Amino acid sequence: MKLNIVIEKDQYGYYAFCPELKGCHTQGDSIEQALENIKEAAELYLETLSPDEIEYCLSKEIFTTSLEVKVA
Repeated sequence: MKLNIVIEKDQYGYYAFCPELKGCHTQGDSIEQALENIKEAAELYLETLSPDEIEYCLSKEIFTTSLEVKVA
């Protein structure tokens, strides 16, 4: 199954989270490490859910885009 993952760079490294799985987040020193960590976190998270809860979480529609804004 596929999940959406968001990775943000901050002063400490890379922060990753999965919008479909509330509270499922991690960090890493590199993008690759953050991806490894979030994959493991998501798999462990999903193990704790019932089939109905998994279906509910994974049926959410997540849209991402970018837009330009003016900065005063």
